[in-house]
Amino acid sequence: MSVLAEKVMTRDWDKPGQNTLAGYQKNGGYQQLKKALTMQPAAITDEVKKSGLRGRGGAGFPTGLKWSFVPSLEKNTKPRYLAVNADESEPGTAKDRFILENDPHLLLEGIGITCFALGAHACYIYARGEFKYPSAVLDKAIAEAYAAGIFGKKLMGTDYELNVYQVRGAGAYICGEETALLESLEGKKGWPRLKPPFPAVVGLFGCPTVVNNVETIAALPRIIEKGSDWFMKLGTGKSGGTRLVTLSGSVNRPGTYEVAMDTSLRELIYDKAYGQGMPAGRSVKAVVPGGSSAPVLTANELDVKLEFDAFKPTNSMAGSGGVMVMDDTTCIVRCAWRVARFYAEESCGQCTPCREGQPWLSRLFRKIEEGRGELADLDTIEQVARGIAPWPPIGLGTTICALGDAGALPAQAFLTKFRKEFEDHIAQKCCPHGAAPWGFFGEFK
Repeated sequence: MSVLAEKVMTRDWDKPGQNTLAGYQKNGGYQQLKKALTMQPAAITDEVKKSGLRGRGGAGFPTGLKWSFVPSLEKNTKPRYLAVNADESEPGTAKDRFILENDPHLLLEGIGITCFALGAHACYIYARGEFKYPSAVLDKAIAEAYAAGIFGKKLMGTDYELNVYQVRGAGAYICGEETALLESLEGKKGWPRLKPPFPAVVGLFGCPTVVNNVETIAALPRIIEKGSDWFMKLGTGKSGGTRLVTLSGSVNRPGTYEVAMDTSLRELIYDKAYGQGMPAGRSVKAVVPGGSSAPVLTANELDVKLEFDAFKPTNSMAGSGGVMVMDDTTCIVRCAWRVARFYAEESCGQCTPCREGQPWLSRLFRKIEEGRGELADLDTIEQVARGIAPWPPIGLGTTICALGDAGALPAQAFLTKFRKEFEDHIAQKCCPHGAAPWGFFGEFK
């Protein structure tokens, strides 16, 4: 069984006043920013590279490597920016909001470290529009940092200026994509940009920009405090540290947990420190391992570790850490319909395969769920989904951003791994699991 050797992100969450400046400083807060300001910016980036810190927003891209793509001031004299992605809109994921609520100054200290390393003098935190309470806590923390002289004209009393702003989104899933987030920050429609050029070279306001997830940035004070070797040893493979995962669905103890990278899905579901097993008489039927865009896994695939690269053989992904468990009473067709409907509604409409394909998939799944399906519909689902993004493997989509993949890949996985259930719906001309509660899906057609 995997054991969490040491808490990283949640270490101080149970301490009184941790979400206030006084409480945070009492527990050693902002000492790592002070330490970082005595280092060379390149040395900070090298330390992050050696730590094995990978982006916690879904892609798992090496953080230090991403930073290194920002051109030097000799090559590009434009201002550079940090954009923190707090638009946690992936269904099944609820981890960044708890960082904002429980330890906002940990994020702010990480922002200070990152901006100094990048040579950025402004940071924009793009928060999900529905985050009323987390955003209020963060606003208070930012105000405290300014009042204490941490941010502003003199970062921690040095000659380095840093200003930090929170910007609230309007509830659009697409703005969680980094270039759509940048468009929204600029006051435009949240449409993803074609890449290249990449944000590291041409980002916010046409300037070099790094976009990182909340959890990623919040890990930096710990890395500066204890070193890259310590952080790397906590992880496994090429992934350093620990990670936050959100466990939901048919388990006895759902919640957001900090886990070791080599923790398996089975341990997460059944260990008494986490999910504490299934309700009486229930068994696992399927698991979505990384938010709704991650292809579903069967009950025979629960021994996969939560480390990013471990999911490659399963043709799924660790994603944003949203683990959703479905028991043996769950209707897979209904789940596929619900996921497809979400992506149909959230498609920005810029790319034809996504704009036309996602609603088509939703209509086909609804048709089968309601007992009107035909066997030919299964072939159509495969053809439409593969026209958006072939599966497997992952990452070969035909759209500007990954939202097309996010809807198409789960559709193919649900159908491939649970085809008999789709065929049973068609043969019986109804859902074998009974009708969904009225209004469960609304009237989307």
